[in-house]
Amino acid sequence: MGIQPISSTVKVVIFDCDGVLFDSKQANINYYNHLLERFGLPPMKDSQVEYIHMHTAEESVKYLFMNTPYLDEAQEYRTKMDYIPFIKDMVLEPDAKELLASLKPRFHLAMATNRSNTVTEVIRVHGLNGLFDMVVSSLDVLRPKPHPEPIEKILRHFSLSPSQAVYVGDSEVDQQTAAAAGVIFVAYKNEKLEADYHITRLMDIAAILGID
Repeated sequence: MGIQPISSTVKVVIFDCDGVLFDSKQANINYYNHLLERFGLPPMKDSQVEYIHMHTAEESVKYLFMNTPYLDEAQEYRTKMDYIPFIKDMVLEPDAKELLASLKPRFHLAMATNRSNTVTEVIRVHGLNGLFDMVVSSLDVLRPKPHPEPIEKILRHFSLSPSQAVYVGDSEVDQQTAAAAGVIFVAYKNEKLEADYHITRLMDIAAILGID
């Protein structure tokens, strides 16, 4: 059975960054393991890897360094640490650029991510400059995801209602964010999530939006 397109009232498509537009798992593992090694701590366990994939850098460092005497020093080191060497380990998802280019003439495009000061460089290095009308990072809001503030900020910017927005995410944090904001949620490569649509290919978004 094919994908049933949604209403033509959708005006903005909002993407998560990590796990949707990019496979950034190895880049994040390398980044945080480097940080742990700097303070003589062992590499992350699987449960820690899962956590850092969904949370902000500040939250992740707090989680990784809890019960250690290095938390404040690690947070300070993180803010000065150069993420650029790790961007090369991020892999742009197949069809991501093609999809964004095809949606651009028809919809507003936005990104809502729990990345902080690294997102601009990630977009530049991977050749996505000019494709997004708005990017909201964890530094642009008081309450990052799963609070709906990032999506609400985007909706206010374009003067849109929640029913006019689609949000594409891959994690429980994204599911909670979409539900709290009241937008249409598309789950990417995660059947465990409660979503309006589940997809395994980014180009399926075009079908959801009724684009041939």
